[in-house]
Formats: sequence, structure tokens, C-alpha cells
Amino acid sequence: MKIDLNSPATEMLSKDWSAQKASKTNELAPQASTQDRVTLASAGSTVQSLTAQAMNSPQVRQDKVDSLRQAVNSGSYQLDSAKIASAISAGESD
Repeated sequence: MKIDLNSPATEMLSKDWSAQKASKTNELAPQASTQDRVTLASAGSTVQSLTAQAMNSPQVRQDKVDSLRQAVNSGSYQLDSAKIASAISAGESD
């Protein structure tokens, strides 16, 4: 059995299928837009609060810098190479 793609029946099926597809698309479009909602109102106040807190904190904790500088200069600051390697490898796996 041979199917003739140029027959009138094939053309009618193609038009009918296209019309059905278009009507289903038009039916679904309004529903999808009314169902999607996001609310960020409470998150906005949290972000503003954290931003204000960050802006009021000092950029450099000078006491920490001075303490570390003194430890390095005196030779008492010890590095833990295993801890450094672990932190590097954990950062690479992300």
C-alpha cells in the first residue's frame, strides 16, 4: 500500500492537526501565566538589613592584621600544609 502525500485527505488531516495544535496552545497560554507567581517582599527587607550591616562594618579588621603580622615577623605563625591542601581540594570539587 502506497501513501500519497499529495492527496486531498492528507492535506485535510494536516490542516486539522495544525488547527488543533493552535487551539490547545491558545487554551494553555492564559493558564500558565496566571499560575506562575513569585513573592520576594520579605527577602527584600532582609537584603536591605544585611546590606546596611555590611556597610557599617569596618573594611579591615586591623586588630587581626596586626596580630598576624606580629606572628609572621616573630616566626611563631605556623602553617598547616595538610589543612591548606584539604581546603584547596575541597574548593576544586565545587
